[in-house]
Amino acid sequence: MSFDVDVHARRGEATVGACFSAGDGLTVLVGPSGVGKTSLLDMIAGLLRPAHGHVRVGERVLFDAAAGIDLPPERRRVGYVFQDARLFPHRRVQANLLYGARDGSRLAEVAATLDIAHLLRRWPRTLSGGEARRVAIGRALLSEPAFLLLDEPLSSLDPVRREDAMRAIERVREARTVPILMVTHDAAEAERLGDRVIAIG
Repeated sequence: MSFDVDVHARRGEATVGACFSAGDGLTVLVGPSGVGKTSLLDMIAGLLRPAHGHVRVGERVLFDAAAGIDLPPERRRVGYVFQDARLFPHRRVQANLLYGARDGSRLAEVAATLDIAHLLRRWPRTLSGGEARRVAIGRALLSEPAFLLLDEPLSSLDPVRREDAMRAIERVREARTVPILMVTHDAAEAERLGDRVIAIG
């Protein structure tokens, strides 16, 4: 499944956006802080409306300004992992993972891929930053998305937790169950994780 993205939007006095095409696997968009990487993901997810352009994922048109198409986020079938994990503090890890899942049949598989099976009975407040990020990725995968967006998933992690999270992302990439679009400012991170790397900004 391919990404075909050409979107731009105004943010205050600045214009943010990008134009790129990418195939299956994990595509990393790398650029410095402040160039609008999160805004770009928000436009793809449907959380921010572009001024013009289009977003196509596979054969599906998610947004096309000229044609008047603008699918709401819930119809885009996107799994979005934000910079902060945004886990529900009143739900244990297993309940967080199953939130939005169509059924629980893939819970064991996803938990094993992300190495979080031992965390299922834990509360979010007891997790490290890296563990919380892995749970957030698992929750997104269990919603059976058409594609996965990762917004700086390794930011603010200490070296050990960062390595754990990076290995988890590599396992998801290798499973090839869903195309992934990730943004980062770290070139080394992009080179290690990406099937392809696109510089923006």
